[in-house]
Amino acid sequence: MRSLWAKFIAPIDGPLMGLVGLLLLVALLSMASASPGRMGTQLAHVALALVVMRVAAQIPPQRLMALAPPLYVFGVLLLVGVALFGDISKGARRWLDLGFIRVQPSELMKIAMPLMLAWYFQKHEAMLRLKDYAIAAIILLIPVALIVRQPDLGTSILVFAAGFYVIFLAGLPWKVILGLTATAAAAAPFAWTMLHDYQRQRILMLLDPEKDPLGKGFHIIQSTIAIGSGGILGKGWGQGTQAQLEFLPERHTDFIFAVHAEELGLLGSLALIVLYAFLIGRGLSIAVKAANLFARLVAGAITLIFFTYAFVNIGMVSGILPVVGVPLPFISYGGTALVTLMLGVGILMSIHKNRMLVQK
Repeated sequence: MRSLWAKFIAPIDGPLMGLVGLLLLVALLSMASASPGRMGTQLAHVALALVVMRVAAQIPPQRLMALAPPLYVFGVLLLVGVALFGDISKGARRWLDLGFIRVQPSELMKIAMPLMLAWYFQKHEAMLRLKDYAIAAIILLIPVALIVRQPDLGTSILVFAAGFYVIFLAGLPWKVILGLTATAAAAAPFAWTMLHDYQRQRILMLLDPEKDPLGKGFHIIQSTIAIGSGGILGKGWGQGTQAQLEFLPERHTDFIFAVHAEELGLLGSLALIVLYAFLIGRGLSIAVKAANLFARLVAGAITLIFFTYAFVNIGMVSGILPVVGVPLPFISYGGTALVTLMLGVGILMSIHKNRMLVQK
């Protein structure tokens, strides 16, 4: 029995698992307060995610590298399938019914994208030219365009960020970054006209949520009320009025940080942010010590995706970013995002375990 347990925990990185474990504990406590009826389902999600993490931690980086191109192509084909045959729900076509299971292919691209781009840069490591960065940009923009078309702005931002981090960490020149930034700023008026009406409304509500307090501004108003009413120490676990009296929408998913802030206050919010900071620090430490370029790029991108999830979610719940449907990492209710995140954690563990190997 002891040998089986030792074999099970062998690939698991202790500090990383400890930080993720604390975040999952916070998630379950928050879920028990925000939506106790969903606790059983969320526990099942956590169990599945832990199994996925454990399996991923056993896959060596060189094997991940071999899987990168077919995984990317498979993900793009699924996105094309969604565009042609996907199920429509709440005005968006994001799901693909395979008969025995209903999947959201865009979630797969959060991992497939950094793997594919890291594979590409590893293959061209000896002489990276601007042409290589341009090809990488095309590899990135194909699935992002398909996801934007669904439409799913939140997931498209995360997939784009995952790919951009790889391109940036691979050495994208600053003059190119500044040029792209200037081009994006100049194209902003055109991009505004391309947004769906509900997306434009989200941005306008960020500027003035009181314009429609009982409609499109309701989420932001109630969320900021919840965060502010928590004060320094909070109202106590299970005592948040905005959540318990159901004023706060989506309190178990995208807006669970508002529940946490109302019940545990500023100190509880800072403690959660510190946990994320340590998690990101651990991931970057793993990236720095990785065995080759592929592993470094993948570890760095996955870690920065954790940062993006947390930054965007806390920003939108606090009223400083538009509401784009990005969950709070490891905390929000849901199985798909949690499994994807834990898959990323497992890959980080694999890269750390194989950090001393010389790989080509």
